[in-house]
Amino acid sequence: MTEPIPRTAIVTGGARGIGAAIARRLARDGLRVAVLDLREDDAALVAKEISAAGGDALALGADVADADAVEAAVARVVDGLGAPTVLVNNAGVLRDNLLFKMSDDDFDTVLRVHLRGAFLMARAVQAHQVGAGWGRVVNLSSTSALGNRGQANYAAAKAGMQGFTKTLALELGPFGVTANAIAPGFVVTDMTRATAERLGVAFDDFVEAAAREIPVRRAGQPEDIAALASFLCSEESGFVSGQVVYAAGGPRA
Repeated sequence: MTEPIPRTAIVTGGARGIGAAIARRLARDGLRVAVLDLREDDAALVAKEISAAGGDALALGADVADADAVEAAVARVVDGLGAPTVLVNNAGVLRDNLLFKMSDDDFDTVLRVHLRGAFLMARAVQAHQVGAGWGRVVNLSSTSALGNRGQANYAAAKAGMQGFTKTLALELGPFGVTANAIAPGFVVTDMTRATAERLGVAFDDFVEAAAREIPVRRAGQPEDIAALASFLCSEESGFVSGQVVYAAGGPRA
C-alpha cells in the first residue's frame, strides 16, 4: 500500500473562529499545519492544541498585507514543516459603517487585509505548489459579496476574492493546483458578535433572528466551514476548481 504524501498547509487568520476550525480539521486530516495570525502568541494557542492532539503544527505571527513579512513567514514554514502546498486565505477584519460614515482607512484596511493579503500569500506559496506539481488554494469569501448594508468595504473585498479565485484557477490549473472559494453565510464567530455589538443587539437575540431566516433553521458553526475546506483541500477534490461554494444553510444568502 502506498503511503500518503505528507502535505503542509498554511491557514491565515488561524487563531480563532473559522480559521482555527479549519486548522484543527486539516491537522485531523493528517496535514502539517502552519497557523498564521497577526500575533504569534494568539496563533500559538491553536498550534499547541493541534500538537497536544498528536498533530504537527507551527505558530506564525505576520501581517499578511506586508510582502516582506509574508515571504519571511513562508520561509519559516518551509524550514519548520516543509514546503507548503495547501493555502487557506482566511485572514480578515471588519470596519463596518454606512458609506457616508466610512473613512478612507476603514475602506483601505479591509481591502488590504482580505485582498492584498490573499494575493501576497498566494504569490509566495505558488512557487512551492508549482514545484510539487500539486496544490490547493481555498479563499474565504462571504455571502456579503452579494451586497450588505454597512459593508461596502467588506462586500467589495469578498466579491474581489471570488474573481481572484477564478483567476488563480485558470493560471495555476495547468500545474496541478486548484483554487476555490467558500462563501459562508451567518456563522457564529467573534466577527458576527462584533456586528451585533455595532447594531446594539444582544448576541443571542442576533443569532436567533438570523437562524429564523436560514432554511435549515440554525446558524452556521466554524466547523461547518472547516468540513467544506477539508474536502476542497483533499486529493479527491482535484476536478473541482474555480468554484465559489455558498455555505449558508440554503440557496440564498
